[in-house]
Amino acid sequence: MQYNQLGNSDLKVSKVSMGCMSLPVDDKERSIYLIQKALDEGINFFDTADLYDKGKNEEIVGEALKRHSDEVVIATKVGNQWKDDGSDWIWNPKKEYILEAVDKSLRRLQTDYIDLYQLHGGTIEDPMDETIEAFEILKEKGKIRFYGISSIRPNVIRAYIAKANITSVMMQYSLLDRRPEEECLPLLAKNNISVLTRGTLVKGLLAGKKPEAYLSHTKEEVQQYISSLKDVTHIDKPLSHTAIDYVLGDKAIGSAVIGVSNRDQICELTNYGNFPSITDDDYQLLQDTVSVSKYTKHR
Repeated sequence: MQYNQLGNSDLKVSKVSMGCMSLPVDDKERSIYLIQKALDEGINFFDTADLYDKGKNEEIVGEALKRHSDEVVIATKVGNQWKDDGSDWIWNPKKEYILEAVDKSLRRLQTDYIDLYQLHGGTIEDPMDETIEAFEILKEKGKIRFYGISSIRPNVIRAYIAKANITSVMMQYSLLDRRPEEECLPLLAKNNISVLTRGTLVKGLLAGKKPEAYLSHTKEEVQQYISSLKDVTHIDKPLSHTAIDYVLGDKAIGSAVIGVSNRDQICELTNYGNFPSITDDDYQLLQDTVSVSKYTKHR
């Protein structure tokens, strides 16, 4: 497994990492097996959130990794507060809530500190200075090591670059969603802030799932793009690996965060890197093939 430096931090994260949102929390033993299988194969970055399964996801991640704190980088997120009756959640990026929520995450994760604490969304109307102050306080107290945001909104990303010492931005990015290439990826690379990609396999469309329309792309266009992906995929190499190659081809990317929920998926993920990566010509071919759209909101 190969590793990248995460932004301006001293964290080194595996180029492919495990998104824990889809873990089968009703089967704790199987979930722990999947996490430990990833760890055994060199994946050291695990991403969760206090929102997922009302905290149960964090509990499972914590249980699986509690004896491996020196080997792993644990990331979780904050900002979505469950209502008291558990029926829904509200957006709450306020300082008071973040300072309270972190202690609950620490208990669930069974750790003294969180390696990467991320704001789980956000708008330009948020009390951003207050949010940033909360993260800085947590760094000073040693409860978190570094912080970042999870956002696709260019105006929010620009504001955090200007105001905060963020290490990373998690954002949706794939061959079928190249919107970050217009502005966000170059800007983040320039400021030494790493991107953690989500949606890299587009809900399985770039891993063998039957083609369907996606974003502004028609079903027929998606089929064409998948055919081009297959054309540059080395024999016996999983299609998903080529899709991951594409996003890792941008210098801003720190790690491709891939969701895993079963044994086949974890075996395919941990096998990444055992086949030749796409060439520069292949990369350019894919760029020339897939149409690019731009963010129309939150600019």
